[in-house]
Amino acid sequence: MLRLVGVGNRWRGDDGAGLAVAALLAERAPAGVDVVAHEREPLELIERFDGAAAVWLVDAVHSGAPPGTLHRFDASEHALPAELFSISTHRLGLADALELARALGRLPPSVIVHGIEGARFGAGEELSPAVAEATRELAAALAAEVATC
Repeated sequence: MLRLVGVGNRWRGDDGAGLAVAALLAERAPAGVDVVAHEREPLELIERFDGAAAVWLVDAVHSGAPPGTLHRFDASEHALPAELFSISTHRLGLADALELARALGRLPPSVIVHGIEGARFGAGEELSPAVAEATRELAAALAAEVATC
C-alpha cells in the first residue's frame, strides 16, 4: 500500500500546509493510494506507517527560505534536518517521530518528506498566499509521482 500523509495544524496559519495538500490529493489520488490528514501528535504517525510500502509526508518547515519554497528529503536512510521541522506545537516533531520509527524497525522501506516553507504560524491565521500556491503545485507533483509507483 502507498500512503500520503499531510501533517499539520489547520488553526495555525501555514502549519496547515500539509493538510491542504492532503485535501487536494484526496480528490484525485490514484487507486491504491491512501491519503490521510494527520493533525495529532507526530508520534502517532508510526501507527500510520503500518502496512505501507511507501509513505510520502508533507509538513510545513521553517528554514528562512522564501515562503512557499518546496523542500524534498528522502528519509528512508537518513535523518531529517530537525531544525527545519522545529515549528511543531507538540513535544516531539516529525523528525523525532521518524527517527523513533527507524529505531523501532517500523519505518517503511520508502519515506519521502516534502516540506513547504511557511511564513506565518499564528493562531487563527489562514495559509499565506505563497504557501497556498505551493500546496497546489506540490499536490499536482505528488499526484503524478505516486501514479508512477
